Amino acid sequence: MSGTAARYLYLARHGEASDDESELSAQGRRQAELLGERLRHAPLATIHHGPLARAAQTAQLIHGRLDDVPIQPAELVGDYLPYLPARDELPPETADAMLDRLAQFPEEERESGPGLARAALARFTGPVNGDQPRHELVVTHNFLVAWLVRDALNAPNWRWIGLNHANAALTVIRYAPGRPAALLVYNDTGHLPPELRWTGFPPELRV
Repeated sequence: MSGTAARYLYLARHGEASDDESELSAQGRRQAELLGERLRHAPLATIHHGPLARAAQTAQLIHGRLDDVPIQPAELVGDYLPYLPARDELPPETADAMLDRLAQFPEEERESGPGLARAALARFTGPVNGDQPRHELVVTHNFLVAWLVRDALNAPNWRWIGLNHANAALTVIRYAPGRPAALLVYNDTGHLPPELRWTGFPPELRV
């Protein structure tokens, strides 16, 4: 009978996008290439990426630095709101501001996002069937990285809000049988030179 083995989930936000978000900027392409170099020797079994151009292009540039790793698009790792909290879930002093911000997103994202987020948890988290550990890369967007990190830390559902991820930064979560999820790496930009770090962050969050 087959057992279960650890899953290593590598999460990367896409590289910096152009002003209209239709493609990667020159900086974003370089960020993606350097992330590919960082992952060159990782034992990745597959690369999943969101359907939008900035995620797909990032994944392709990473893929170009790796050897024979399958790559595939997945709607589950697209750009959407993963969870919409009720007012009474939020800290009273910030509830109005948070809800006003979320209300500005398109209705389609607010309606379809939570279902996609639940499906992403089912698909990409937890140990894997079999006897060998599995390493998977997901090239996605800021909100989904935050949602998966929140889940790994067993934080309240609303707590994805405020977790930020830099462009082409790397996060790794380990799901081992019989153990809580372990956040091994978070928002790591060590593979990027200083001038390419912290893009995607507002100035007040850059440290």
